Amino acid sequence: MRRYYFDIREGDEIFSDEEGLELSTVEKVQEEAARSLADMARDAVRTPGDGSHQMSIEVRDDGGPVLQLKFTFEVERRGH
Repeated sequence: MRRYYFDIREGDEIFSDEEGLELSTVEKVQEEAARSLADMARDAVRTPGDGSHQMSIEVRDDGGPVLQLKFTFEVERRGH
């Protein structure tokens, strides 16, 4: 199995994955990245305030980039 590294980008910040995960297929890599990105989005919605949120997971292996998942959303509170 190959080892894949899931680097996280939130706005201008990048958090590099130094450990990685061993996964058997690119489909499993994509599923893991999607789960992680969904968790990040759920946590960002809980953060107070308005604003745009841009986040991504950039997956690489020892040979370089494999795939990237991106998610952008905007919170606009009205009235209350």
